[in-house]
Amino acid sequence: MRRWTISSHRLYGGSRCSVMLPILCIIMSCGETPQSESQQAAIPDEYVRLTDALNPDRTPPEPDPASYGMDPATGRFIYPKATPEQHDDKPFEGQLDYWDTNEYTHNMTVEAYYPILVEPFHTWQNIVDFDGRRYMYQYVRGDVKIYDITNPKDLKVLLEKGSVWTGEGSNEVIDPYPEGEMFGAASVQWNKELEKYIMVQAYEIRRFGLLHDKRTEPENVEQIRHANHLKGFKVYEMNGPFPDDWKLLAEITTDYEHPDAPVGQQEGSGVRDIPAYFGGKYMFVAAAPSAGHSLTEYPNDLYSAGYQAWDMSDPTSPKFLDQFNVLGQILGDPEDEEAFKKNPRAGNRTSWFGARMSIFMPKPAEEGGKYGYAAMAGLGFYVLDISDPTDIKEVSHLAFEPSVAGTEGDYINISQVEKTGIVYYSGYPLNSDGWEPYKDIYMIDVNDPAAPKLIGTLPRPVPPSEAAFTDYVQRRGSFGPKRSGYYTQPGTPKDNILPYAFYNAGVQIFDVSDLNNPEITAYFVPKFDPSSVPSYALGNLAHAVYMEYDRNLIWLFTNHGFYCLSTPALGKPDFSPPRTPWPKR
Repeated sequence: MRRWTISSHRLYGGSRCSVMLPILCIIMSCGETPQSESQQAAIPDEYVRLTDALNPDRTPPEPDPASYGMDPATGRFIYPKATPEQHDDKPFEGQLDYWDTNEYTHNMTVEAYYPILVEPFHTWQNIVDFDGRRYMYQYVRGDVKIYDITNPKDLKVLLEKGSVWTGEGSNEVIDPYPEGEMFGAASVQWNKELEKYIMVQAYEIRRFGLLHDKRTEPENVEQIRHANHLKGFKVYEMNGPFPDDWKLLAEITTDYEHPDAPVGQQEGSGVRDIPAYFGGKYMFVAAAPSAGHSLTEYPNDLYSAGYQAWDMSDPTSPKFLDQFNVLGQILGDPEDEEAFKKNPRAGNRTSWFGARMSIFMPKPAEEGGKYGYAAMAGLGFYVLDISDPTDIKEVSHLAFEPSVAGTEGDYINISQVEKTGIVYYSGYPLNSDGWEPYKDIYMIDVNDPAAPKLIGTLPRPVPPSEAAFTDYVQRRGSFGPKRSGYYTQPGTPKDNILPYAFYNAGVQIFDVSDLNNPEITAYFVPKFDPSSVPSYALGNLAHAVYMEYDRNLIWLFTNHGFYCLSTPALGKPDFSPPRTPWPKR
């Protein structure tokens, strides 16, 4: 354990590799404005102030409108090279001046549509089977719905908690959680020792809706530092489908230096996104354990998260094993600070650094799994040795040319890696109307884990000929990949088939059987629905897919409801009750 002191605060760094392969130094064309001492002193939070002081302000300037836009010769959109973060619309010539209410389908069937909303921005999903019936959980923090999807064409809403959304926004709350409680991003797995389902819920600090710019909102920064909820994870024994059936087994903070710190005094980010837990001995989570893990430029995030390993042999008493970070994450360490300053994104006040999701692993460590894959945004892609969870090791690293703004890498599809040696690495757009570089899905060959190779990208979706636009960017809102679901999805992914939620392009199904010529084999692009979605959320059309591989069904979640879909690319859909319980036992 390494320890440094800055002022009266302690900055902690955990065990991690000592060598990071050189970062690809591709310098963006952007302004550079040294910060004066008075400007730096105006930031009350010490960690934000000292992180910013490492680099001059290099916020990307707004691009010249002549440098991007529609190419009349090709009908394709030319993306800007770099942009600052922006949450407002950025219309351009050739963009639609209305919200397209048409739907577009290729090789896909809409089996059912439900105009049901948890919230119009982002949700997580889980599926759990009890007594021959299949339940779906859709949720985000205080907003939760539970459905019976045993018959996917006749879904039943069984429980509702949280905000009620209409075209006017959210003005009503049903059965709210107590203060500080929520439904965190969850993994549900079968524990063979207890012969019960175990749910691990992530408790992460809130950002959106609370903090916009950490440099100018000290009160909101302080509120996050002293959040009124757990920073860590909770473990439940699931004795039935509803929260009243669940028994709390453990409540653990990821501030492992202060394991007994009460709520309000716990440091760090808590657990980010879904924990990597398969029901056995080990769990891995994305987390920053202290305020010192602060080397990130992103304006509404205070932490650069690494990874923690936990011993879950006794789910009532998880044991901390290891904290892994790469160089460039921890304030107060000269090596970290130097690596951070050398990153071509340093000072841009825009880029996300560190983990957003946990380690992606095709096989759990307790079952002999050796390699995991890490998406660390502006820090790049990593291959990790997770075979000894008490000592996570870096195997190799791959850096990418900056793609600012937007999230540059938070998700890795590993569904094909054990058969082909290829993983698919991506971020997602944060600005609307194509006002940032396009977010590619990168194809990475990891057959030699010590030397990963970028071998290409998946094709950018193209609208059908009947559409009133030739590039999806013209359709308004966000366009680009999000994720292709989670490892908690029922069944086994299909060989060579990759589904991705694609915001205003709905769900796109990629066939990667020919690695030299991957293609889109099916898609469903839903309508925009201005009558039922508040104007400020309209651009966030399709934010998630969740797959039932065991029944060959796709659930697509949008800002106005969700769809049950099928495609021959997966196989014939099965609408009968599940034959084998999920999670697998």
